[in-house]
Amino acid sequence: MTPRALDRSGAQPLWRQLQDDLVARLRAGGFDAGFPGELTLVDEYGVSRYTVRQALQRLRAEGLVVAERGRQPRVSPAADVEQPLDTLYSLFASVEAAGLEQRSVVRALDVRADGVVADRLDLEGSTPLVYLERLRLAGGAPLAIDRAWLPADLAAPILGADFTRTSLYAVLSGRTGVRLDTSREEIRAVVPTAAERALLECGPDVACLSVHRQGRAGDRPVEWRHTVVRGDRFAVTAEFAAGDRRSTRAVTAR
Repeated sequence: MTPRALDRSGAQPLWRQLQDDLVARLRAGGFDAGFPGELTLVDEYGVSRYTVRQALQRLRAEGLVVAERGRQPRVSPAADVEQPLDTLYSLFASVEAAGLEQRSVVRALDVRADGVVADRLDLEGSTPLVYLERLRLAGGAPLAIDRAWLPADLAAPILGADFTRTSLYAVLSGRTGVRLDTSREEIRAVVPTAAERALLECGPDVACLSVHRQGRAGDRPVEWRHTVVRGDRFAVTAEFAAGDRRSTRAVTAR
């Protein structure tokens, strides 16, 4: 798809016309071989570098391109795994629904105490907790670091389980009969630590999402979870209808 001529006498600013045309070319696969640099766009469209930078700034804000100072702009890779908002879900199922093999490397499965987590589960600080830490892989490549805490008096039966290719909630339900029916999640963009980058095999230009979740069975909090997921491989999506007043919330992996 070739660039279209910009209307210099129209009411719409040039940067917006440029932005719209670049989006159309992106969706048509026009940049599969690589996204052009600022100077190339200046020549193609006959506009100033300032106009190009305004358009790229908005494409970057929309997550369509990665445009960093001093580096060639490039098309943002599509997320490998997507998950809708406002639903309890399984990362295991979401990964396989995307046509990718799901596997976990179990880094810890034991009983320990954690006063901060216990407080978030409405428990006394020294209460024993089952702790499960996994490196979640999708298609053989790291996707997320997943850490979960559950009261030991409830979750002790899961200690002998093999979590290489199954979900925590499936094991919890099968071995204890407990099913989560509500949860509250908070998602924030974070800069991962050096250790997290090493585990996730992501470079300094890759952002991550940090997800905290409290899961409940009836009125009882039964899980506190912290997941750090690669932002270039995972996306949350939402659909809304006019007049829809439902509250929305973020989701995390299980």
